[in-house]
Amino acid sequence: MAHAAHAADSPYLFGDWNGERTHLADQGIDFNVGYTSEAAHNFSGGSKQLTRYTDQWNLGASFDLGKLWGWNGSSVQLMLTDRNGRNLTADADLPVYQQVQEVYGRGQTWHLTIFAFKQIFFGGKLAWSFGRLPVGSDFDSFSCDFQNLTFCGSQPGNIAGDYWINWPTSQWATWLKFDTTDRTYVKLGAYQLNPKYIDNDWARDNGWKLNFPGGTTGALIPLEFGWTPSINGLPGSYKAGGWYNNAGGSDLFYDINRQPLALTGEAPLQDHSRYGGYLGFQQQISGDANGNGVTVFLNATMTDTETSPTDRQFALGAEYKGPFNRANDMIGFAMGATHGSSRLAAYQRLYNQLGPAAAVPVQDGYEYAAELFYSWSPIPSVSLRPNLQYVIHPGGTSHNDNVFVLGLKTVIAF
Repeated sequence: MAHAAHAADSPYLFGDWNGERTHLADQGIDFNVGYTSEAAHNFSGGSKQLTRYTDQWNLGASFDLGKLWGWNGSSVQLMLTDRNGRNLTADADLPVYQQVQEVYGRGQTWHLTIFAFKQIFFGGKLAWSFGRLPVGSDFDSFSCDFQNLTFCGSQPGNIAGDYWINWPTSQWATWLKFDTTDRTYVKLGAYQLNPKYIDNDWARDNGWKLNFPGGTTGALIPLEFGWTPSINGLPGSYKAGGWYNNAGGSDLFYDINRQPLALTGEAPLQDHSRYGGYLGFQQQISGDANGNGVTVFLNATMTDTETSPTDRQFALGAEYKGPFNRANDMIGFAMGATHGSSRLAAYQRLYNQLGPAAAVPVQDGYEYAAELFYSWSPIPSVSLRPNLQYVIHPGGTSHNDNVFVLGLKTVIAF
């Protein structure tokens, strides 16, 4: 279908390029150029009240090799991402687990986010992809309509982000997806584990390069089962998955001799593996299928408490598309909780009992976050999304003051 020629009607700000965009799509070439910015000001919480602004550019293209070269079922996807700006969470010393500007992080620089080949087999029942891929876009994927990280993107990356790497960072990877029925599937992947991918200094010089860095420590193996039903004619997505990391990680309580770290100060014990699981439910409950109406969601993730400072996260929310008869507008509200590892809390209690000069807060509870936004689209390609965020017990402890943030998220599709 040809895109509208003018920005007032088109999903793209620059329209259809006088028909050239549709012509290229017919030939097998699609472009994806977008801009996202997030401004935030904290009225309470942290060491000072500040306003910070951060943004991201996406420059992408996909190539249908069937249309271009006759390789039926084959395609290549490319995405470069550029991040800039400052982080309110760090600059105002907000003691939160989850950032109030989700678009910040992984090095404010260029990233090769996707460079991957995909092949479809057996009439679409089996799909295979390999290349540079972000695991959070392939497994437990979730939208980023909200600005607080609790409600944005693949949830395992929020609590195990030192190895489960979400957008915009990619790893060498491969995955297979098999449609067991028209409504169910199973998906298995393997992703390179390398500490360099989460090193911001390394990313500034190498994040955009198509290289294979030395220092691989192992592999992340995710497995996902999915069901995409239509209930009363309205679409849903239900996922259950888990993962195994054979590179292991540092224990939060024990040292290499299996003595408490707080007592000895020795190097931490290296656990041989890390693991976790997740559930993701999303269901439209009113309106037109894939159009205006209310969609509700529930995300839940748990990981091992021995190596992950945060070991579980839950998020529940709803989005209402088309309020006030405005087809492109949306209202969103969500509540979530992120829990600190009991293993880390045990270390903190013992550390404080030893009588250091400055005791550390014991993070033995949940951080509770809530966000409300209204997304206003004056034209289909532009969304202005003011939001209110409130965080209770930031960092999982009542010793920290609650955080109240006013944000503005802007999304533009060119």
